Amino acid sequence: MSEKIRIKDIAEKSGVSVGTVDRVLHNRPNVSKSAREKVEAVLKNINYQPNMYASALAYNKSYTFYCIIPQHKSEAYWEEIEEGAAKACEARRDFHIDVKMMYYKRFDPSTFIREYTKCLNANPNGVIVVPSDLETTKGFTEKLHERGIPFILLDSYMPDLKPLSFYGQDSFCSGYFAAKMLMLIASGEKEIMLMKQTKNGKVESKQQDNREVGFRHYMQDHFPQTKIIELDLPLDEDENNYDSILENFFTSNPHIHHCITLCSKGHIVGEFLLKTNRRDVQIMGYDMVEKNAKCLRLGTISFLIAQHAFMQGYNCVDTLFKAIVLKKKVDPVNYMPIELLSKENVDFYRRTQL
Repeated sequence: MSEKIRIKDIAEKSGVSVGTVDRVLHNRPNVSKSAREKVEAVLKNINYQPNMYASALAYNKSYTFYCIIPQHKSEAYWEEIEEGAAKACEARRDFHIDVKMMYYKRFDPSTFIREYTKCLNANPNGVIVVPSDLETTKGFTEKLHERGIPFILLDSYMPDLKPLSFYGQDSFCSGYFAAKMLMLIASGEKEIMLMKQTKNGKVESKQQDNREVGFRHYMQDHFPQTKIIELDLPLDEDENNYDSILENFFTSNPHIHHCITLCSKGHIVGEFLLKTNRRDVQIMGYDMVEKNAKCLRLGTISFLIAQHAFMQGYNCVDTLFKAIVLKKKVDPVNYMPIELLSKENVDFYRRTQL
């Protein structure tokens, strides 16, 4: 009945004018208390469900969302985030949705503050943000709350910031799973290599920190005798120097045959192994970027854990659309699947689920 009933029918049942019903439905002023109560009683009785999609189209408004993410190079996880966000805008083009991308340096909170200040000055309808450190990000999100601007956290979940929603993997479970899968093929090894990229001793994100906690938790519980040897490829190092760092590492650690990295740069090691024709070393890494996929197909990467970056970008924009434009309730926490890719199934991996 709710799909077929007309405003005229509601007006007749309520004993008020069509204009009064329209004002109640759109929560506009200039409606007396008694008239509003009559209309709301009829709406409740017929279980009226407004067509928010059609209503939003009728307003013909435009909406601008801002997405604040780390600066990155090509062949990175963040590229897929951007592509997903752009695809969501295209899918909702009838509603005049636009996403503005903004970038900050991972280890420089001042650049995060600079970008979020620009964002606030633009008065966006909604925001997607990859957090900096907790305190710096809190300074931004408190201002968003003050202005009533909804925001979504991407990549790292910080529930104390009270976002509208979160998209990303359960990073602890992801690291635990990575260790479990790695040790299915490396259970007889006495040593494994953990490759990290850091700056001033810190990895790029809270997500990677949590992955390592999960990884070490599994190793301690099930393979406490296996030694984990860390290799740091500094983020501020000239990439041309990585080969010499890797050469020295494998020369000094000839018994290492299995490596893992909890970031998207497994291809750095994979490409080195291809160049030096080391076929006795295998890597496990993260993210279905093309350079990783190439190493996977050629055999220097044994497994990749995919986290559907494209869908994260798409869903963040679409969730803001549903909450802001359609006034729908959205899920507060959205964990992405933890999927294991090998050279046998990588070509069947679908980065989209549209």
